[in-house]
Amino acid sequence: MSEKFITLKEVALNNNCPECFSKVGLRLTFKQKFIETSFYKSITNTINHNIVCETCNTTIYPVQWTDDIERVFEYHQKAFTPKKTSTYLKKLSWIVILFTAIILVAVVFFILLQSSN
Repeated sequence: MSEKFITLKEVALNNNCPECFSKVGLRLTFKQKFIETSFYKSITNTINHNIVCETCNTTIYPVQWTDDIERVFEYHQKAFTPKKTSTYLKKLSWIVILFTAIILVAVVFFILLQSSN
């Protein structure tokens, strides 16, 4: 099973970094969780976000956010639309479902033949 977060939106912020005070380099990223197994692919409703300063290479955690960063984050969060949750069955799933259905029909047919004798 493979779980990964795919970047859906990345925004450069014009706020000062709380660490290095640079006005250039803050980047807000929204990511959505995707799961892939042998049987299916799924888009979940799990969303992650982070703010990184590319000038000082520091992750800015919510505790460090200034009021300005928080307002800008809330604005972008409202404007962000994640992909709809969905599940896509792969070929192997359909083969297993079909094989199970065939076995079930064969068993029912065999029981009906035995009961009529």
